[in-house]
Amino acid sequence: MTALPGETPGTVGTDTPQDTVSPPEAGAEGPEHAEAPDASDAPDAPDASGAPDPSDAPDAPESGESSGTPAVADDDARGDTEDAEAEAGADAAPAETAPAAELSEAQAELAAQRELRERIEKRKAEKAAPIAAGTGLSGTAADLLAAVRAVESGEKAGTAFFDRPAAAPASRRPAPAAAQPPRASAPETVPTARTATPEALDAVRAVLTEGGAPEALARPAVGALGEQAAELLRTDPWRLLAVPGVRPEQADGFARALLGADCGPDDGRRTAALIGWLLERAALQGHTALDAEAVRTALAERAVGDPDAAVRDAVEEGVALVFHEGDEPSADDAGAADPDGEAGEADEAGDADVAREPVQVLLGLDRYALAEESLADGLARLVNACEKAADWTEAAAAAPGPSAAELIRTTAASGLVAHSGGEAARAEPAALITAARGLGLRALGATHSEDGRRRLAAATGDPDTAVTLSGLLSGAQGPGRDEDGALALDLLVVLDAPQLDVEGAAVLVEALADGARLVLSGDPGVLGSAGAGRVFADVLASRACPQVVSRTPDPGPIGELVSGIGIGELNQVDAPGKEVVIVPVRDAGEAVHRTVQLVADSVPRAFSIPAEETQVITVGHGGAAGTRALNEALKQRLNPGPGRFGGFDPGDRVVHVPAPGRAVPGVVLSADAEGLRLDCGGAPVVVPQDRVESSVRHGWALSAHQAAGMRWPAAVVVLPGDAAQGLSRPWVYTAFSRGERHLSVVHGVDQALPHAVAQVPAQERTTRLRPLLEALPTPDAAS
Repeated sequence: MTALPGETPGTVGTDTPQDTVSPPEAGAEGPEHAEAPDASDAPDAPDASGAPDPSDAPDAPESGESSGTPAVADDDARGDTEDAEAEAGADAAPAETAPAAELSEAQAELAAQRELRERIEKRKAEKAAPIAAGTGLSGTAADLLAAVRAVESGEKAGTAFFDRPAAAPASRRPAPAAAQPPRASAPETVPTARTATPEALDAVRAVLTEGGAPEALARPAVGALGEQAAELLRTDPWRLLAVPGVRPEQADGFARALLGADCGPDDGRRTAALIGWLLERAALQGHTALDAEAVRTALAERAVGDPDAAVRDAVEEGVALVFHEGDEPSADDAGAADPDGEAGEADEAGDADVAREPVQVLLGLDRYALAEESLADGLARLVNACEKAADWTEAAAAAPGPSAAELIRTTAASGLVAHSGGEAARAEPAALITAARGLGLRALGATHSEDGRRRLAAATGDPDTAVTLSGLLSGAQGPGRDEDGALALDLLVVLDAPQLDVEGAAVLVEALADGARLVLSGDPGVLGSAGAGRVFADVLASRACPQVVSRTPDPGPIGELVSGIGIGELNQVDAPGKEVVIVPVRDAGEAVHRTVQLVADSVPRAFSIPAEETQVITVGHGGAAGTRALNEALKQRLNPGPGRFGGFDPGDRVVHVPAPGRAVPGVVLSADAEGLRLDCGGAPVVVPQDRVESSVRHGWALSAHQAAGMRWPAAVVVLPGDAAQGLSRPWVYTAFSRGERHLSVVHGVDQALPHAVAQVPAQERTTRLRPLLEALPTPDAAS
């Protein structure tokens, strides 16, 4: 294994731009990131096709990524739950209608699931009063959809609970002939949290006190369950699991206090809540579905006596949907699956050597199933509705490079294109946008962050060509909507596409008119979306559209280093200008000291990069050298103060989390009765006082997941000894590629770093988008 610059295999280099300063007395290394994150921690983006760093999930322990199967059990048993062969018998799924002869198996499965959902909704309506609309969506998708609908109706965005988006129809409204004039960008506003009435809070506090639960859970309980939270908790105490941070053992204690002897481990209310909790926990790690056998295993570990019956009841009650993945064996086939889902023995009269692969049974929440189906249908609509006879030959000939020319030609002939490449390859989507606008088309680029928007605008030379994805969907940025409610665009290029989660992508695709073109562009090697799904990876894997792979390499020593990491090699690179520096440390205390020294002294002196343009990146939030410890040390050095505004002072670097998984860097300006005032990339933001603690944290140090989609002139990556288990190739790739001019690596993990790069790839996520896309008819087949 080759070594980093300044190293030999098995050793750590010592080339550093800083002065030789004796470190303070080394503190003991902190424990593995196992402490619970504070409320302000946003769920970081999982790796490109795997699990996120659990340290950034709102109610997950702080630990590194792990390889293996989806985590569905307790933290202490998560790594021990292995994928078993899925069961396909009647105990795992309701009876399904046999598909018609002319339908493919995948199409029949979709039809069966829609019919099942209709029956479930009808049964729910018969058993209970009408459910308030909007309980199906949460997180980023709910915020975006709320803003979209508020803009369409002419009202100011205010609430985060609206109806979930319906599945996209096969055909949608046509694009208008002329676009509306672009609207001026407006500052992004903080979504208003749903308010709770004093009566509802008092009622919930009374129930919580009776059950021995903290009264502090009252407000989040009302936020999760609504104004009727007190009644719901009294009749079904396990609904407390819907509150972020509550664990099953805590809900069990609450239920015993309220119900006494009337509750047990196999109570239907308990098993239903546990299954919902397991699926929600899996969604935090990026999965849109879980193997049914893994769910049964997790239920058994929670003392459920009959996991099969619990899963069956949950499906019948609509808590979860069931899906069959793979080739469904017929009754006449030699290898037909038996009722337990195992491959049966070959018929004596048939081919004894032929065996069917077992059908995988998946369980999923309805909102992710709807989002994936809507997204698959919407992408197919774009592919089939696009006018493919466009002649962009001259535009391609004028492209700045061969990869840009290929992207322009491919987009001219396709309604959906996937473009992949590194940081330097972002110039190719910029060239595409410029060429399309030169042809009179309404073309726009959308990025994950404000920093990405600025970089795209600089590449195109026109600030009107670039928006953030959240600003585009909310109407705060971009051309607005046409008379049919679609985005007034002919071409949309989405950069940082790995950051797209399935719910946000479904809302975006539904907002595009028939005939519009969509280009998904990004680096497949970086950490992926904070939300559930792996949209970009699934689109690439399904080969549902043309793909353009950039041949433009990232320049310089950093680019060379990162390119090697992308293929599993930690190469030694020449860095004559000290573009890459390794700083060896013995323990976490020394790591913190060296990090502060680099940011405050060494990097500014050697590269004329001020401290405010240097970003510290580390593995997790907890531990002796996590983001909390680093931020505390950096604040004491760079902006000391009493923290008079809820722990913050004017000039503090912060990260604002307006929605789970979305981190917006900013600087504290002041505070008043309205809240904490921030400057986030030039846009003023006011965070209400009651949301400061949960949505603002210091931002001198971030995790790699939070830093995805952004770059700084200099990056300092901190790898203390207790961070070894959190390293993976996507994590290292993302962290090391955040610096434009300089990268310092505070190195204390020894051989764990080359091991992670070479042998710890992205962990797979369980999703259904890829098979859905593969089952859709191609344009040629449709014609």
